[in-house]
Amino acid sequence: MTSPGGHRSEAMRLLRPFLPWIALSAITGVCAGVATVFLLRTINEVLNQQGGMAGGLLFTFIGLCLVALFGRMASDVSTNFVGQRLVAQVRKSLAQKILAAPIDALERYRTHRLMPVLSQDVDMISDAAFVLSSTLIALAVALGCLTYLAVLSLPLFCLLMVALVLGATAQIVAQTRAEAGFWKAREHEDQLHKAYRQISEGAKELRMHRERRVGIFGGQIERIVDDIRRVNGRAINIHVMATAFGSALFFLLIALILGWAAFRSTEPAVLSGFVLVLLFIKGPIDIIAGTLPNVGRAKVAFKRIADLSARFATPEPHLHLERAGGGAAMAQGIGMRGVRYAFDAPEGEAPFVLGPIDLELRRGEMVFVVGDNGSGKTTLIKLLLGLYAPQQGEVLLDGAAVTPQSRDDYRQLFTTVFSDFYLFEDLVSREKGEAAAHALPQAALPYLQRLEIAHKVSVKDGAFSTVDLSTGQRKRLALVHAYLEGRPVLVFDEWAADQDPAFRHLFYTELLPELRAKGHMLVVISHDDRYFHVADRVITMRAGRIAEDRARAPGSLAA
Repeated sequence: MTSPGGHRSEAMRLLRPFLPWIALSAITGVCAGVATVFLLRTINEVLNQQGGMAGGLLFTFIGLCLVALFGRMASDVSTNFVGQRLVAQVRKSLAQKILAAPIDALERYRTHRLMPVLSQDVDMISDAAFVLSSTLIALAVALGCLTYLAVLSLPLFCLLMVALVLGATAQIVAQTRAEAGFWKAREHEDQLHKAYRQISEGAKELRMHRERRVGIFGGQIERIVDDIRRVNGRAINIHVMATAFGSALFFLLIALILGWAAFRSTEPAVLSGFVLVLLFIKGPIDIIAGTLPNVGRAKVAFKRIADLSARFATPEPHLHLERAGGGAAMAQGIGMRGVRYAFDAPEGEAPFVLGPIDLELRRGEMVFVVGDNGSGKTTLIKLLLGLYAPQQGEVLLDGAAVTPQSRDDYRQLFTTVFSDFYLFEDLVSREKGEAAAHALPQAALPYLQRLEIAHKVSVKDGAFSTVDLSTGQRKRLALVHAYLEGRPVLVFDEWAADQDPAFRHLFYTELLPELRAKGHMLVVISHDDRYFHVADRVITMRAGRIAEDRARAPGSLAA
C-alpha cells in the first residue's frame, strides 16, 4: 500500500493541470453562495420594514438573483469540465501504466484485482467529482449564513455554534466509521470479482460438479455478497442516522431561539433572520452531509487507484507507446549468454531459478523446446522474447547484447502464440496504408483456407468476422495473425495441443516446414514426441537448465 503522502502527491499530480478551472469553479461558487446569503438578508429586511420591496431594493434583489444563477452555472460547468477530463486522464494514465508495466509485475497483480480498479473505482471518483460544485456552493452558503447570523446577534450565534459543533462532531465520527466500512466492503469486492471469474470461466466444470458448484455459490458468492451488503448497509445507516440527527437539530435550534426570545428581549428582525436562515441553511447542510458517503467511497477508490499506480510506477524503460513503426532486423540469429532468472520464493520454499543458460538459435532454423511441466520452458521463452529482463547474463541479437534501450525494438522480431494466448479480432498487416486495409480480406483468405477455417470465419473491416470458436480453431486464427505479420521469428507454445490428430499432423509435417522454407526461425514448445524428428534441434529443459541440445541427424527426413 502507498503512504498518505503518496496519495496526496498522486492527487496533486492529477489535479495540477486543472487548477485554473478548479479556481474558477471555487470563485464562482463562492460568489453564488455569497449572493444567496445577501438574498436572505434582503428578504429579512423586506419582512421587517414598511413599503416592501421597491425602488433600488428591487433591482438589488434581481441583481443578486442573477449573480447566484450565473455563478452556480459557471461553477457547475467548470466542475463538469474538470470531472470529465480528470476521469479521462485517470483512465488513460492507468492504461499507459499497465501497457508499460514489466510483465512479471502484471503477472503478480491478478486480473480480479485489476478490473475493479479500472471500472468501479474510476467511476466512483467520477461521481464524487460531479457533486463537487454543488457541495462547494452549499459550503459557501452555509459559511455565509453563519457570518450573517453572527452579525445579527453574537450571543445567539454563540449558542447556535455550540449546538452545531455537537452536530459536526457526530458527522465526523460517523464519517470516520463509515469510511472504514467502505474500505472493508471494497476488499470484499475484489473477492467477489474473483468468484465471478470462477463461475464464468469455470462454467463447464461447475456444471459437472454439483458439490463445488454449491460450495462456490453458498460458501463464497452468497457469503461475500451478504458481507458487502452488511458492511455497506451499516456504513450508510451511520450516515443516515447522523443526517437525521442533524435535521432534527435545526428544528431544536429554532425552538431554542424562540425560547430565548421568550425570556429575553429580542428584536423582530433578529428573530426572523435566525428562523429564516436556519430553515434555509438546512438545505445546504443536507447537501454537504449527503456527499459525505460519496466522499468516503471516493477516498477509498482513490487509495486503490494510487496503490495500483504505485505498483506500476516503475515502467519498463524505453517502451514505445506512441511510435508504432520500426523494429530491429535479424541477419544471423539470436541467443543467450549466461542468462539467469529467479522468481520470488513462496513462503517457506526455495525459489525457482532458470539458468545459467547459453544458447544460440540461427535464422531459418526449427527448434523444439521440450521437457516436463515446470522445467522452465515458458520462462526460457519469455526471456528469449524479451518479456522478462535477465537478472544475469545477456540476450543476443546477431551477437550483440540486447539492451534496455533496444529491447522493445528487439521484440518486434517475434510473433507468438502462447498456451494462454489472447486472440485479437483486428488484423495488422505488414503493409501499411488504406490500400493495405482493403487488401486484408484477400490476403487472409488463402491462410484461412489453408487452416481449414474459411467456412466459418472471414475478414470484414480489418477484423475477423467472429472469434466465437473452439480453442483449437481460435489458435488457427492466431496463426493467421502470424502469417499476415510476416515477422522473422515465430514462437508457438503448445500450439497443437488443442488440434485434432489430422490437423496436428498437418501442423508439424507441412505448416512448420513451409514456414521454415520461407526463412522464418521457428521456436516450438511441444510434448508431441512423435514429431520431434521434424525439428532441426531439440532442446530438453530440466529443473531450469538445458539438459540436452540435440541436433537432427544429417540426412534424416521429416515424416
